Amino acid sequence: MKSLRGFATMTASAASSQLGAAVGAHAFAAIGPAGVVAVRQFVAAAVLLPVARPDPRRFTWAQWWPTIALGLVFATMNLTLYTAVDRIGLGLAVTLEVLGPLAVALGGSRTKKDVLFVLIAAVGVYVLVLPGPSSDYLGIGAGLLAAMCWAAYILLNRVVGRRLPGLQAPAAATSVSALLYVPVAVLLVVEGRLTGTAVLYAVGAGVFCSVVPYAADVIALRRVPPRFFGLAMSVHPVLAALAGLLLLGEQLALHHWAGILLVVTTNALAVTCSEWPGSPTVQREM
Repeated sequence: MKSLRGFATMTASAASSQLGAAVGAHAFAAIGPAGVVAVRQFVAAAVLLPVARPDPRRFTWAQWWPTIALGLVFATMNLTLYTAVDRIGLGLAVTLEVLGPLAVALGGSRTKKDVLFVLIAAVGVYVLVLPGPSSDYLGIGAGLLAAMCWAAYILLNRVVGRRLPGLQAPAAATSVSALLYVPVAVLLVVEGRLTGTAVLYAVGAGVFCSVVPYAADVIALRRVPPRFFGLAMSVHPVLAALAGLLLLGEQLALHHWAGILLVVTTNALAVTCSEWPGSPTVQREM
């Protein structure tokens, strides 16, 4: 029962993340993906810093370099994901992004079973995208870059988790990411675009994608093992497709749903059958 409640909490966290992404997409026309990401970083930093209270003056270089790298990953992961959402839709973008943790889950294994998972995932991506003259390769590339960033996040999180206590590393890394987006916010203010409804949508994205998942994941990780957390990541593409359909009016073709199903199934099997090398802990998309 405890694990069931934990899994339900993680599913709610995933739903909140995709709801936030859909809400943020409504601000793309006014402030662009970069503007939405900027506001998200500010919201995340405002939540994390008072909780973790990191003291950068005491950081050693061995603590600083992975923290800075993590901040760069946060900044790039969010921007590339939102760029992909803007160009190819929420469901497709998140499905491509999930390939990141899948790659990490399979990266340390050489069994025939895991080779089969890789092949199924590759088929799923092909079916999902169906490359052709009309394909948005920039959007597809952005989604794949977001997947690489998610994989890098998982690996970097293992390093900083051993070198900094509690949430100090995510808090400091989020602050680094937020500082990188200050010029974006300044430019939008100068142009008079960072006002009104667009800001509310972007703040909503920050709350639903950062604050709510942060609290939910902390609770869930006390109740379930890391592998179950990885398994919950498999529901993100399905929830993203539903959020895109209900909130953004995105209509997916049959081959899109088939590709999503293949990728989701592969990810679920991989994290169930393989040892998860460092759980994708909280603050995944800060």
